[in-house]
Amino acid sequence: MKSTPIKKALLLLAILFASVALYAQPKGVKVTREDSFQKTRILFILDCSNTMYGMWQSNTKIKIAQNLLSNIVDTLANKPGVEMALRAYGHTKDYPPQNCDDTRLEVGFYQNNTEQIKAKLKALVPKGTTPIAYTLEKCVKDFPESDNCRNIVVLITDGVDECSADVCKTSKQLQKKGAFLKPFIIGIGKGLKEEFECAGSYFEVTNEIEFSKALNNIVAQVLNNTTSQVNLLDSNMEPSETNVPMTFYDAQSKQLRYTFMHTFNSKGLSDTLILDPLINYDIVIHTLPPVKEENVQLKVGRHTIIPIKAPQGNMMIKLTDKSKNKTGDIFAIVRESGKTETVNIQALDKIEKYLVGKYDLEILTLPKLKIENVEVGQSSTTTIEIPVSGTLSLTKGKTQTIGSIFVKDSEETKWVCNLEEALPVENIELLPGQYMVVLRDKNANKTSKTQIKEFKIESNKTTTINLAK
Repeated sequence: MKSTPIKKALLLLAILFASVALYAQPKGVKVTREDSFQKTRILFILDCSNTMYGMWQSNTKIKIAQNLLSNIVDTLANKPGVEMALRAYGHTKDYPPQNCDDTRLEVGFYQNNTEQIKAKLKALVPKGTTPIAYTLEKCVKDFPESDNCRNIVVLITDGVDECSADVCKTSKQLQKKGAFLKPFIIGIGKGLKEEFECAGSYFEVTNEIEFSKALNNIVAQVLNNTTSQVNLLDSNMEPSETNVPMTFYDAQSKQLRYTFMHTFNSKGLSDTLILDPLINYDIVIHTLPPVKEENVQLKVGRHTIIPIKAPQGNMMIKLTDKSKNKTGDIFAIVRESGKTETVNIQALDKIEKYLVGKYDLEILTLPKLKIENVEVGQSSTTTIEIPVSGTLSLTKGKTQTIGSIFVKDSEETKWVCNLEEALPVENIELLPGQYMVVLRDKNANKTSKTQIKEFKIESNKTTTINLAK
């Protein structure tokens, strides 16, 4: 067969594109692409126990469920990032006798499996009993391992668990383990709400129209993210606080879901966040100390405002005169008043934000300074000034000595620090005050060899003691 001019042109174009693909990158360079979007996997679980042969509305319950579920599967076909699978129970063993392990994955998760799911749905024949809790346990392995997937369960049933198992307890345990998100449960008929409402998001349907609406509602919730904003409230209950990190955890599994830095948008309002509405969140606002809001539920399809009290003010610790002192080595331990847990370790001359309230400070000078009930107010700066230290220059001679320094506070004498044994000359920064040094030769075998020297330290001055004379 002779080639036409058009065919030749097409052939040349194909060769050209192949050449571009082959030589577009320098030799030795490998280009790969990995899509990072989150995948949504929906496992449909259908009740095929013998009661599903019962008449309901226009047909048997199983036929209505098969038809409506097939329609939903069609709407989800070719949706980006969506995979589906089908599990059934009560369809492989006759009843009686009761068989409580009658559940099976009929179509697994893989691309373009819509027709397989619809064909399997059509072929399902109700036979047996209703092992719902056992089915939930077994469905965990239906979801392939992945670090970037939302595992969704949609359970359709016309009755309660007939195998004496606790569906609510099983569902909650699996949610805490992160096996799947809170399940959607459709109950065909009345009287099942009390049984299933504690196990997931429950939809009670009393007719075919409600059944169809419930399925479409579930799909909308699964596919559509919800907008929200976190308002950080000050002491006046105004959303004026910002520039604080926020972490969002799944309230059930405690897994980290999102991390944001709180931001005001161009209109001066808390910026809008896009969050998964199927999750209840524990939100931690990383103020000093942190604030936690537990089990926050979003309004699906609506903008949710989350108000969290986080009033803040500033604290600064500095020297009364820092012209002759280095402050880089001095830090303060900050605790909430009356509590032992450390909130922050703050450097001098650095302004830090804290929640409005009272704090106890332990400033790591020699000796340590303890300042209690320091109050931080809304949008104000509390400044703590501490005295400038002086220097003790202690000459001990060539022999090794052991000793300690004590501060004489009124009538009480308090230990400050121990001396370095091997140093013949030791310089120590001390706060202003009255002190004494107690020491003796390390090798002396008599307590009477102890030496005691009292001295005074003044800010920005050096006090010299020569014990080698």
